[in-house]
Amino acid sequence: MSDLADPGSGPAAAARTGILPYQALNAMRRAGEIIAEPDILPDQLQPASIDLRLGTVAYRVRASFLPGPNATVMERIGQLDGYAIDISAGAVLERGCVYVVPLLERLKLTSGVTGFANPKSSTGRLDILTRLITDRSTAFDQIERGYEGPLYVEIAPRTFSAVVRPGTRLNQVRFRRGSPSLAATELIRLHKGGQLVASEDERQNIKEKLVGVTIDLQGSGRGSLVGYRAKKHTDRIDVEKVGYYDPQDFWEPVYAHRDPAIILNPDDFYILVTREAVGVPPDLAAEMVAYDTTVGEFRVHYAGFFDPGFGWDSAAGGAKAVLEVRSHEVPFMLEHGQTVGWLRYEPMAARPDRLYGAGLGSNYQNQGLALAKQFRRG
Repeated sequence: MSDLADPGSGPAAAARTGILPYQALNAMRRAGEIIAEPDILPDQLQPASIDLRLGTVAYRVRASFLPGPNATVMERIGQLDGYAIDISAGAVLERGCVYVVPLLERLKLTSGVTGFANPKSSTGRLDILTRLITDRSTAFDQIERGYEGPLYVEIAPRTFSAVVRPGTRLNQVRFRRGSPSLAATELIRLHKGGQLVASEDERQNIKEKLVGVTIDLQGSGRGSLVGYRAKKHTDRIDVEKVGYYDPQDFWEPVYAHRDPAIILNPDDFYILVTREAVGVPPDLAAEMVAYDTTVGEFRVHYAGFFDPGFGWDSAAGGAKAVLEVRSHEVPFMLEHGQTVGWLRYEPMAARPDRLYGAGLGSNYQNQGLALAKQFRRG
């Protein structure tokens, strides 16, 4: 990977708080703060995150866990009698089971940043729950300032069994300097200007510096496609295959009814979409709040990162946010236009050299209702 000479990775940018952009991530790689064997590939670096790769072995464990402040991840795996599975030639991770996989990347943080992780978009759309773990950690998906050591990912396929191999990318990590916060007045200004969420509804849907999004269960009218519900007892999915699988083998379509509503079955997994088109300007990054009990007992959007440039393309307009939805414990009725999630926008430490979009081969730019990239379209 070639070095970059740009103002976003120089001393001036180093003093700015915010989510680190592509060029700063590249600088961390060059400085040895992000280490990998084999070396990090150019396309792992995204506008505001870095994709993480599975290593050569997966440990099947009988329960999810956090190591706690006095143990390493491998020590906990040993206590749980973790069973090692060689995935060098590809292996199946069975639905309903929990696995922990050492990643190819490790960290040696010296620049005062913290990290936080999420599943990649396609991972969430396959209902594969992933959570980053570090040694002596007390929280999932968080990397403390100054952390030095290996990275692990807990993988729990919920709906489909998944085929993985070394180098498979299921989750991604962002790094944050300081505690950046977008001023409420700026958030409202951008929202009113259509730069964050575009909707026919002119009402403001903002609370506590979060921008609300609502569900589309009406589509273009009665009988139109508004979502998918996962079938049970399907074949496994090789996550490295793109545009390969027939959606009809894995999904049942959900159509708009006379009364646009749907009752979520707690045992089912749904792919739905927002009414609003979401945009992320180049100087911002966004994340979906995955679980908010104030709007109902369900979880949306396992893959919560929206990179700078998502749905933006130098003009307001946006792309629909696809929602991975699962109800918690009890059936729950969703109605068209109901608030289902909240977007948290944060400032970037610098504008990324690369933005999300066609130029990077991004899979979901300008999307509507869309399944994971492993499924054929059209």
